[in-house]
Amino acid sequence: MALNNIYNEILMEHNAHPDHKHKLSTASDCKTAINPHCGDEVLVKKGINPTCGDEIILELNVEDGVIKDAAFNGQGCAISQASTDIMVDLIIGKKIDEAIELTDLFIKMVRGEEKNETKLEELDEAMALKDVSHMPARVKCAVLAWHTLNEMLKEKESQK
Repeated sequence: MALNNIYNEILMEHNAHPDHKHKLSTASDCKTAINPHCGDEVLVKKGINPTCGDEIILELNVEDGVIKDAAFNGQGCAISQASTDIMVDLIIGKKIDEAIELTDLFIKMVRGEEKNETKLEELDEAMALKDVSHMPARVKCAVLAWHTLNEMLKEKESQK
């Protein structure tokens, strides 16, 4: 698999100019996921890939079960940072259960378990990461944010 298939224009643009890499104004008092006093409206979770050092802090503003806004901060390789920005762009405006479905679909795509192009179109720009499935060392980079989001939302759902 050629690296130019992995580091395509969409990924490089999201890495160089991420739209969602900032703090949410509503999350300014929530420093990490271990702060339980952030309220129901703001969710914060840290994700770390210890094998390579990628890390993110994902922040969501959830109102009435809908992700109204989201942002992230962190550091890592181009794949982890672009994947996070693409994911945030995709989930804003989605209901929690829709976002969980998208994370499950993305993870299956990157693991090479889902290949149905029609189904994968739901991922929009995240399909740019499809070829990462051919590079096992990069899969963890691509799924870091998605796993973090999935854990965060499933924790939120279990609190109902």
